[in-house]
Amino acid sequence: MKELTIDATIENIATVTAFIDEQLEHRDCPMKTKRQVHIAIDELFGNIAYYAYHPEKGIVTVRAEVTDNPLAVVITFIDNGTPYDPLAKADPDITLSVEERDVGGLGIYMVKKTMDDISYEYRNGQNILRIKKKF
Repeated sequence: MKELTIDATIENIATVTAFIDEQLEHRDCPMKTKRQVHIAIDELFGNIAYYAYHPEKGIVTVRAEVTDNPLAVVITFIDNGTPYDPLAKADPDITLSVEERDVGGLGIYMVKKTMDDISYEYRNGQNILRIKKKF
């Protein structure tokens, strides 16, 4: 398992994505899987950057592990920000028009639909959000 601790800022999304790509580099990860993981990183890390410490700034630890059976990447985001379970909110009704839908929630919905597993817990003053994508 590899770990990166970094400031929770939007500018660091690219750094986190590169860190994860480094872990996938020698594992023949399909491009479609990489794109889905990139979208998940953008959404999840972006939400932490925008909301976890607002209006202050804080740090996030990102852990990456590639498992062999099944071949998958497991990414864990850990922050000490405001407790928030993004999985607790109901999925948006995508049958409604954009005008009829509530604002927000679509990004997490996309992550839930594209990842094979997603979990959240608040433990010891930390938000711990874990995603898993098989490839």
